[in-house]
Amino acid sequence: MIKILANDGIDANGKKMLEEAGFIVDTNKIPQEKLISELNNFDAILIRSATKIRKELIDASPNLKLIGRGGVGMDNIDIEYAKKKGIKVINTPASSSISVAELVFAHLFSCARFIQISNRAMPVEGNTKFNSLKKDASNGLEIQGKTMGVYGFGRIGQEVAKIAVGLGMNVLAFDPYVSQVDLSLNLPALGNNSRIKVTIKTVSEEKVVAESDFITFHLPFNEGSKPIVDAPKIAKMKKGVGLINCSRGGVISESDLLDALNSGQVAFAGLDVFEKEPPENTAILKHQNLSMSPHIGGSTKEAQNRIGLELAEKVIEYFRK
Repeated sequence: MIKILANDGIDANGKKMLEEAGFIVDTNKIPQEKLISELNNFDAILIRSATKIRKELIDASPNLKLIGRGGVGMDNIDIEYAKKKGIKVINTPASSSISVAELVFAHLFSCARFIQISNRAMPVEGNTKFNSLKKDASNGLEIQGKTMGVYGFGRIGQEVAKIAVGLGMNVLAFDPYVSQVDLSLNLPALGNNSRIKVTIKTVSEEKVVAESDFITFHLPFNEGSKPIVDAPKIAKMKKGVGLINCSRGGVISESDLLDALNSGQVAFAGLDVFEKEPPENTAILKHQNLSMSPHIGGSTKEAQNRIGLELAEKVIEYFRK
């Protein structure tokens, strides 16, 4: 009997599909430090972003046959080493893309209209400072007509571009591995199967950095690597730029971002991911021009269901072969 550890959870529908196919599915969370002694009791492990599958854990689990990652990025898995050991590695690249893209705009709209500031201030000083809050928040920005820089133009970046185009924004996309993408925008308000085709050609990193009003980041990043966005890069951006990171903690240097927020070089930022999780940089957490969420980019009901079902289908297919 094949035993599967869904260490970061799995949607009920995906679990049901696996169990109906004859698999044993354990959804009890095993702490990272205990996996090295317990993972060998399973034939497969399904994870999200919390659990890390590194070389030492792979070596300690000779019975492991499959690693499944719910979501797009797989930088928390030593993929090549796992393959070298004959372990199948799968992911669900399309299942959570819409959810992450929509969260990008949740942060963008919140910051552009000062909602994150109002939500913090009004419960504690709404009666005494209502008029001053109203005055400050009246300096918000419209999104239409602005330029959205998309740094990393894979599946999630492309979903961001679709929304941006639908909102009447200009899109500048950078990706060293992508030169052109033909996007299909689904517009149900115009009738069944109404679609618009849009072609976006990528541009240089320098152009995205220098000419974007807002920049969102969607690229892989390994823990411990040098931040992609640091003080010198921020200095090349438009003064008053807005930055959104719903990809990986560490992509943006939090200390350099805090300095840029304080100076006004960066007007606002939206962060779903942090250098350390839970976050340790309390200064940036308290900054009024920061919109925050607790790493929930791909965690909507719809995405969780799609991820669970896609993982289940791929697991069943692999073991049946």
